Amino acid sequence: MYGILEDNGVMEKQKSLFGEFIGIIFAALMLLLIVNTFLCQVFWIPTGSMESTLLVGDRLIVTKYDYWNQNPQRGDIIVFKLPRDSKRHLIKRVIGLPGEEIKIENNKLYIDGEILQEKYINNSIHVPNIGPVIIPANHYYMMGDNRNNSRDSRDWGALSKNMIVGKAKYRYWPLNRIGRIDDGL
Repeated sequence: MYGILEDNGVMEKQKSLFGEFIGIIFAALMLLLIVNTFLCQVFWIPTGSMESTLLVGDRLIVTKYDYWNQNPQRGDIIVFKLPRDSKRHLIKRVIGLPGEEIKIENNKLYIDGEILQEKYINNSIHVPNIGPVIIPANHYYMMGDNRNNSRDSRDWGALSKNMIVGKAKYRYWPLNRIGRIDDGL
């Protein structure tokens, strides 16, 4: 009889350990879901539209809480849902703010009639003239840093604030480029 009691004790311990393991896995998954839904998310860069700031293959941490109590600022690099296809995400730089007038003329970007100095841009860009365009309330004009190779607000218009996922804050891969992402302004 004592052997049976010992076996039941071992089986109960195994069941207890298995239950704890399942509980830990469940708690970890719930924590990951909460963090991914409300606080931050990881993304990777598949195209060269943000070169030379972000390169193909860069891995980023995007924080979702930055715009809970404040609005995006010019220069912020943000991830958002593509206006035409909300299942796809893009990453671009905030160029124009609500109510501003955007115009590109002779490869120079004007905001409310003044040239925007953009040190993050390659000087060999050649973009067609656009505008003037007035950005609606609660919308932002988004552009890639690699203007010759970027589909952005010039194609699909100003971005509604409700399409924003979060702000690109940190690069965690590749190892030689780990660090905070500079807004370039």
